[in-house]
Amino acid sequence: MKLASEATAGLWVPLVPSLDALLARLESLSSEPGLAAQRQIALRLALQPYLESGGGALLSPLPQETELANLLLYTDFYPQDGQLTLIEQLRDVITEHIPQEEREWLDPLKHSSLDLAEFLSVDEQAQRLVFRSLGDARVYRVPDGAFRKGLQPGQVLLTRLIREPGDVEWERAVIAGAAIRLSNEDGKGLLNATLDYRRQVEISAGSFELGDWPEFAKRYGHVLLWTFARMRFAALVDAVRSIHYVAEGGLPYLYALALYDHVEYGHITEMLAGLEGFEREASVPPPAGASTSKDAQHFVQRGAYGALESAVVARLILTATQLWVECDSRERLDAIKHRLAGTFGFSLHFRGETCTPPPRQLKESELAVEEPLTLVISAEEDRALLNGFLETLYLEWAERACPSLGDHMPRHLATSAAGREQVAALIADMERHDPGLRRVGQASFDYNKLRAHVGLD
Repeated sequence: MKLASEATAGLWVPLVPSLDALLARLESLSSEPGLAAQRQIALRLALQPYLESGGGALLSPLPQETELANLLLYTDFYPQDGQLTLIEQLRDVITEHIPQEEREWLDPLKHSSLDLAEFLSVDEQAQRLVFRSLGDARVYRVPDGAFRKGLQPGQVLLTRLIREPGDVEWERAVIAGAAIRLSNEDGKGLLNATLDYRRQVEISAGSFELGDWPEFAKRYGHVLLWTFARMRFAALVDAVRSIHYVAEGGLPYLYALALYDHVEYGHITEMLAGLEGFEREASVPPPAGASTSKDAQHFVQRGAYGALESAVVARLILTATQLWVECDSRERLDAIKHRLAGTFGFSLHFRGETCTPPPRQLKESELAVEEPLTLVISAEEDRALLNGFLETLYLEWAERACPSLGDHMPRHLATSAAGREQVAALIADMERHDPGLRRVGQASFDYNKLRAHVGLD
């Protein structure tokens, strides 16, 4: 998840003092009251993905993204209210003296654009770094500096390159302060996604009028920022999906849960004993001979998990009236649910599921690693997860037809004396097999709530 972290993706390059002073003037001009509305429009355009559908609640823009958005405002944005661009206002409207060493950067800055520059080599003799644009293969020679530390050939910088004053060949250039470091793969992926957007715009317009790469990047530089932001969101999703959740003992934490009702204990037991990929859990002895006992039956599926070559990644627990499914991921739970549906059909009555692990506040830096993040889930967190799931599930159960009660609703059946006995016995069995007893050593749900909900004393 390196794309999420400023420490791994963000890069700052010291500016030439005269260019730094010019950018400070542009910042001051853009903050004046008459330009406040246009400034907001420009920055909202450049950082749009973080404002869509609450994206900012998941990720914030890197400081370098914000600075590159500011540079778009200074150099590329045409105010929608008819005002001159900021550079034109500073260059053509004489309100204050601008030193010549700053003024000579105005034209190079006006003609600069965002680019994806691949680091090629170091020219030791000239003390410059050689970059090549992924967009049009133009070569840039940038002054060397301490920022090179950690920069490897092949890596790509998303940045703004500004031609040095007086260099008509456009080779000698400077990096405009902010840069975002990408792997070669990510850089080319960003380019291809941006070019796809360009093709869509051209198809919609019915003409190929966006010009060559520098012209396109000048007009649509914000699309490069959009694409990078969406890559960050995708990387965040991948990082979260790859998190390894383990219990306090280091074994896989089975947080994806589903519950079924049934009335065919014997038949389901036989079928589960022969279910491919599952085995009876060694710690739970099987019933002797052809016993008709309705004790809980446990079946497990094993697989590789992180550094573990063989660990329990799914468990099926069959009681007299219920079938619990516990898995280490949503994907595995979905696969097992499909198998159960194909094997048992209407013998199982689905009651509900949860696939959300216990909530954690994660820092971007925790996800900025190559290896999947491992989170240890405490017994307290596990019990809270089970309690939340069962509270929703069992209170709904009271109002739904129950196979073990002849398809009567528990609350309705409990209005008669005979019915109360049946409902009470069933709730007692559910309490006896509460999953918290096995997982954390204590019941995870207060079954007196359920008794009161269905009208039992």
